[in-house]
This record gives sequence, C-alpha cells and structure tokens, in this order.
Amino acid sequence: MQFSDRQRLFYLYAREGWRRFSQRWAVGRISALRFAGRTPQRLIVAPTDLRAVDSHIADEIIHDRFPLAGRMLETRGESPFALDLPSRAFALRLHSFSWLRHMRASQDERAFDKTREIVKDWIAAHGSSIHGLAWDADIIAQRIIAWLSHSPVILKGAEHGFYRRFLKSLAFQIRYLRHIAATTRDGEVRLRVRIALAVSSVSMTVQPSVLRRAARDLDRELDRQILPDGGHCSRNPRVGLELLLDLLPLRQTYVNLGHDVPSRLIPAIDRMYPALRFFRHQDGDLALFNGATSTLANELMCVLRYDESAGAPFKALPHMRYERLSNGPSVVIVDTGKPLSIDLSATAHAGSLSFEMSSGRNRFIINSGAPKFAGERFHQLARTTAAQSCVTLNDVSSARTARSRYLGPIWIGGVTEVKSEKRRTELGHKGLKASHDGYLKLFGLLHERDIEMNANGTLIRGRDRFIKPDGTDPGPDDQNVATARFHIHPQILIGRRSDFEVILKAPDGECWSLSTIDTKIEVEDDVFFADPSGLRPSSQVSVRFALKDQPEIQWVLSRETR
Repeated sequence: MQFSDRQRLFYLYAREGWRRFSQRWAVGRISALRFAGRTPQRLIVAPTDLRAVDSHIADEIIHDRFPLAGRMLETRGESPFALDLPSRAFALRLHSFSWLRHMRASQDERAFDKTREIVKDWIAAHGSSIHGLAWDADIIAQRIIAWLSHSPVILKGAEHGFYRRFLKSLAFQIRYLRHIAATTRDGEVRLRVRIALAVSSVSMTVQPSVLRRAARDLDRELDRQILPDGGHCSRNPRVGLELLLDLLPLRQTYVNLGHDVPSRLIPAIDRMYPALRFFRHQDGDLALFNGATSTLANELMCVLRYDESAGAPFKALPHMRYERLSNGPSVVIVDTGKPLSIDLSATAHAGSLSFEMSSGRNRFIINSGAPKFAGERFHQLARTTAAQSCVTLNDVSSARTARSRYLGPIWIGGVTEVKSEKRRTELGHKGLKASHDGYLKLFGLLHERDIEMNANGTLIRGRDRFIKPDGTDPGPDDQNVATARFHIHPQILIGRRSDFEVILKAPDGECWSLSTIDTKIEVEDDVFFADPSGLRPSSQVSVRFALKDQPEIQWVLSRETR
C-alpha cells in the first residue's frame, strides 16, 4: 500500500471513530429509562403501503413458516425471535417487519391474531433492550414505517392493554431514532430515517413543534441526497424507486390531514420521476448499475402511475453521471461516473464505463446486478469490474475495497476521474467517448471506451482502448492483458457463427450479432446476481487482448433481419 493510501485510511478510521463517538454521545446512557417518555394518546392515520403483496406468504406465516430472504424458517409455534435465524438477510427482513404488508392481503381471520402475536413477541424480546441488528437505524426506520402503515392489521381485535404497549414501543423506538438520526451513516439509510420520523409525526398525536422539526429535517436531507437531475446520490437506479414507495404515501398523508407539505418534498418527487424513467428499459425493468437488483413490474408501475412529468426519458443525467443513447427500438445506457463520496461508495460497483443494451422489450447486454438474498461474499463479487459489462486489466477491478469491518466495504482506491463527451452526427448517429483512470496508479494506463449508434438503432459500434496519460499506446514491452466482458441476459440464447462472431437470440425471435475485428470471442459461464429467484446461471461473451500486440479492440452489435 502506498503512503497516500495509508493517509487516506488513517483519515477514514479517525472520521469513523468520531462518528461513532458522536452517536454514542448523542444517545447518552442506553437503557429503557433513557428513552422512556410520554406515550401518544392514539394513532391518527395509517399511511398507504404501495409495495406488492403476496397472500401466499401470509398463509405460510399463519402456519408458522416464515419465507423471507429466500429462506424458510419453521417455528412450530415458537417465537421466531427465540430461534437461530437462517441468515443475516433473513434477520433483517424479520426485524424490519416489511413482511407485514403481505398479512393485509390474507382473507384468513387468523392473520390478525398471528400478526399481533409476533409483534408481542418482538416487544417482549427486543422492545426494551437496545442492542444488535434489531436496533440498526435502517431496520428501526423500516419497522416504524411498517408498524404505522399496517397498524389496522396489527390492532384489529386487540385489547386496550396491547394497544397501549404497542404505542409505547413505537414512541420508544422513535425517540431513540431521533437521537441517532444525525449521526447515521450518510446515504439512503439517513434519508429513510428522516422519512420514518416524518411519517411518525403525521401518524401519531405529537406537539406541533415535533411536526415542524420532522418536516424541516426531511427537507434538508432531500436537498442533500436528491440531485438536481433527480437521481439519488448513491447512483443506484433502484434507490429512487424505493424512496418513492415511501415518499408518495407520505406526501398524500400530509395532504389528507391538511398539514403543510414539507417544502422540498413535492419538488424532489417531481425530479425523481424523470431519473427513474431514464433507467427503465422497454421491458419495464430498471438498469443494473451500482447495487441495483431486480424490480417487480407491479411495484414500478404502481409508482409510475403517479408520474405527472410524463415525457421522453432524459438523454443524460449530468449530476448522477450517466448517459443514454437511443434510436429506434434500441437503448444503450452507460455509467460515466464514480461514487460521489467515500461514504456513498459502500454499495457502489466498480463499473465505470460499463453499459447495458436493450432492443424493444428484450435486454441483451446487462450488468450482473446485485443479489437480493445472497451472502456478503456474493455481494462483494457482484461489485467487481468483472461482474459489469466493462473491461478489466489483468482481471483487477477498477476500484478497490477497504478490507475492514470497522469501515465497511467502502472504496479506497481506483477511479478518481471519468471524462466523457457526447456527440451526434448529421446523419443522426449518436455517440459517446469516455475514459477513466482506475488503472492509472497500478498500471499507468487509462481505459477509453467509444460507442456509436446509427440513426435507426440497428447498428452499435464500440471500441475499447488502453492508453498512456500522454495519449500514446502502451508499447511492445507491455505485459498487461485486458478482458472485455459482455454479460448476456439469461433469457437470451447464444449461438456461435465463427471465432469472431456470436448470435444473440431473444425469446420473441429478435436476433443481434456481436462481432469483433480479428479478435477471438469466447462464450463462458456466468452468474446473474439480480434474478428475483436468487443467483441464476447465465453466459457472458469475453474478448481478451494482450496490450503489447493490440492496445484496442473494436466490436459491433448488429440487428439481424428476419
């Protein structure tokens, strides 16, 4: 490790230590009495939950089987909180109570009793002991929103004593969350915390000053995190959808109750919609960049139903740093950025200059995406450059992770600058030329990618090149080997036409060829991380080239006529 990296790590350790100290100082002595206080008199409203529901999950839970995060836990009548849980992802979903939405879809009266029983168990096991995963800021925020949104399910037929215990526990969690909100890690979690506090301020009886403060804090966080182009500062396309699923009901609750809507809430929502449509392929799914995973079509459509900013998708998101080329039925979306800060790099992928390509309702070239339920090892594999439709040098990622549990999986080295230039010819061709310096420190080279689409979207030409900072080629003594990877969507069949060309065939019969000029193509096994059912086998097309022989490759995607 070079000295500058050591300095950076020292700074990061010191800053994280100060954040943790500040959070502990803000909280003070942790005890049940520390956050005890007045119990609200009643709940005023239950905000709507726009997320998809599945009555089959409710039926399983009624029968003491919890199908969460791709795993199944049979409790046989015991409390799930008294058992060893199958995985961390399972525990996160169990303690967040995000599964409550499925219970409201059940037609079985036993769903209400079972829901109330589980909430009772949680309060008894974790309600007054602030430690562990159950009291992680993000989990608390999700749980508060879930309990308030689904309070009619939890409280139906409940005795007065349970009603008071439920309100008391909610108030306890809200007071604790309010104390740690400002010192929560930056990014989506901190914004969700502010959303949860705003939701609680309008859903429960509170002092007017609490209502105003929650709105003011939410405004401040929205201004910080929702960029001028509508993207979220994490650069993850799916985060915008997740936030809208919470922000839309919150906006409607403010309106329905006659409260002043936070001044930045509606403008933020209006900005977010065009950014969401920017990443939407014509098959209805979102592009898989920087931690994005599969998207349920009904959830996306539910959010888009409230879109009042209808129009053609933007051609670029200049603050989020993405570019979109589209002609005819074809769309190419390119990542031309890097994490906006070290804090926001914890879920970022090393995918600078990666791209996705779709035609009509078929996605042909994709990134591998992020797994929903897999373990940490697979999450970190999904973040590597090799898991993106991009180019690696010596199979090294263009960004490097801090190997420290204390700091979390943040990037500490790699891409520091990405340059991009968009162009359009008189013939209607659209092009993009971009470069990044992720390999400059290790290998002294820049990666440059050039993509051009013809006027009717039937031909896409690309060039990947490695150059020295002065613009010259690496030279005959260079020992570096580059690999360009094109990850193919699992629904696409791959057929070989020659050593230099493959055919990509979609289920509806649409075909594209992917070819290179005098560089051999390999078809290899791959893993699609973002499938809704979990890790799924797929294929990738790889092109390897030794820089001493050729500093660049040229490739062509061409639509086949039927």
